[in-house]
Amino acid sequence: MPWLALTLEVPARHSETLSDALLELGAVSVELQDARAGTPGEKPLFAEPAWEASPTWEAVRILALFNEGADLERIVAAAAEAAGLPDLPILRVEPVPEQDWVRAIQSQFPPIQVSSRLWIVPTWHEPPDVGAVNLILDPGLAFGTGSHPTTRLCLRWLDSNIRGGEHVLDYGCGSGILAIAALKLGAGRALGVDIDPQAVEASRANAARNRVTADFLLPDAAPETAADVVVANILANPLMVLAPMLAQATRPGGKIALSGILADQAQQVRDCFSQWFGMDETLEDEGWVLLAGIRRAQD
Repeated sequence: MPWLALTLEVPARHSETLSDALLELGAVSVELQDARAGTPGEKPLFAEPAWEASPTWEAVRILALFNEGADLERIVAAAAEAAGLPDLPILRVEPVPEQDWVRAIQSQFPPIQVSSRLWIVPTWHEPPDVGAVNLILDPGLAFGTGSHPTTRLCLRWLDSNIRGGEHVLDYGCGSGILAIAALKLGAGRALGVDIDPQAVEASRANAARNRVTADFLLPDAAPETAADVVVANILANPLMVLAPMLAQATRPGGKIALSGILADQAQQVRDCFSQWFGMDETLEDEGWVLLAGIRRAQD
């Protein structure tokens, strides 16, 4: 359906009342902006309320979206009367052509090449390289779509370290992308654990979409394990809190990879895990760090 975009400018004190009136009169959406934005009179603010113009703004530009065919002159006159504005000129009316919004959003998420043989491909795209290891994954509510540096670091590390047949633990699995990637790279079995039930459900659905079998569980339901490979893409402080448990879950001689760590946090995390692991590898991407090491034999 085509739309009409209406632009008005009003004193800040009238903006909220006028916005409410426009919505009551049929506006599909209303957006408030500083009318002086982009000029020397702009007043940059942080955490601006969604519907209430800042009292420091002198004037507010209102952008309202209406169905095609709406009588905008009548609507603006009625809204102006409700807001106590006797004279309210219309700055601009522009048609907004109909388009496929789903397709427009999907175009923002192209396939991502992680390494020479590893791709992340949304379901609406064909794999660019059918001979590669392709992870079929759509952006969703659970963290881990491959676009964030911490996820890319873990995927590259798995690509370099999975030899075949390993038992992998993905702690803080999010979308399940790391456990799924490990299996598609040749791991023998994988367990993903997350405190968020929505992440567990998303991981199960993503595993089915990629035709791999993995267990995804909440922490209380997860069995004790001694994995060959442990990956945990969380954040520095939770990683340090979980360090004893992650060490216990890694077999002697097994490997661990930790991500979600900012560069200036790396030494603190390394020191924390060094009582169990020989931490001998560091990867970095856009200020984020992955630390990796090998579990020492237990005393």
